[in-house]
Amino acid sequence: MLNSHDDVVQNHLLAALSTSELRSLTPHLRPVQLKCGQLLSDAGQPIKVVYFPTTAVISLLCLMKDGASVEVAAVGREGVAGVPVLTGGNAMPSRIEVSSSGYGFAMNAQQFKIEFERSHSINRLMLLYIQALMTQIAQSALCNRRHSVDEQLCRWLLLAHDRMQANDLVTTQQMIAYTLGVRREGVTEAAGKLEAAGLIQRGRGHITVLDREGLKRRTCDCYGIIKGEFQRLLPRQPEAAHPSPCVTSRVVVPIPDYHQQMHAM
Repeated sequence: MLNSHDDVVQNHLLAALSTSELRSLTPHLRPVQLKCGQLLSDAGQPIKVVYFPTTAVISLLCLMKDGASVEVAAVGREGVAGVPVLTGGNAMPSRIEVSSSGYGFAMNAQQFKIEFERSHSINRLMLLYIQALMTQIAQSALCNRRHSVDEQLCRWLLLAHDRMQANDLVTTQQMIAYTLGVRREGVTEAAGKLEAAGLIQRGRGHITVLDREGLKRRTCDCYGIIKGEFQRLLPRQPEAAHPSPCVTSRVVVPIPDYHQQMHAM
């Protein structure tokens, strides 16, 4: 697990910035601990904070009137949650909720918009990220409609695993069912099959990935399409290291050791 002293470059978008651009953002970033199931912003609420995960995974969820939900996209260390503030929207069209516990950095949304409008490099990087995110949203919609729960679960686990720095995903089967928009029993059955095949190991509040290649053989094409689009559009980053930390050639820019107060902005 990371802690509040870890570098902002653990997030790939921040790592892609030049040293001077990163220094301009550094005073506005604060480390935060994100817990599974934590609601960061509800649909329709003004976007006050954007989040750059480092080890956490954040879900963008669409909700139905009956309380059902489905994950339209997820954000890990490859991205940032809260991008509608950059495109002119002042409110999130979806709920932002933590699907796997970990750490990250938070920044005042309006300040990030100022930096986005000031810097051509930040502007271009974020537009490419938004395009990749749109691909993820479209492909997730297709996957949820056309593919089995088993395939969806493998896709979800692989994408979450890509965003982690360890084989242990701090989440629950109930949270996965919630994000996939399926019954918990369906996820439990699918996870049981994967565990019986030696691909994962389930524990209380976490799932350990044992055989990544085995999961890739059982998932649908959606995983490769989503991952490929992020690799095509964004600066190439090191492959996710499990369990060792990712390596970056960027200059390390430390930030002040703020207290982890989620609503300090």
